[in-house]
Amino acid sequence: MRARTAVFAALASIAALGIAGCGDAPQELAQKERRYQGKPDTNPWDSPQFGGKQAEWERAIQARTQNQNEYTRVE
Repeated sequence: MRARTAVFAALASIAALGIAGCGDAPQELAQKERRYQGKPDTNPWDSPQFGGKQAEWERAIQARTQNQNEYTRVE
């Protein structure tokens, strides 16, 4: 008698967990909330260090890349 009750309780709990997994609500945002609402991004060369000079920024990035290159550092 106790074994039958234990089996019934186990099956009932498995069924309850199975049904609970089916109740997931859709998680889509509303149309208004889909847009990015933070501050707009700026170009990296607009920083005070480069003063809006894109060519100077690109040279700095190239120099940084070459400093991280192991083949050029070993020679």
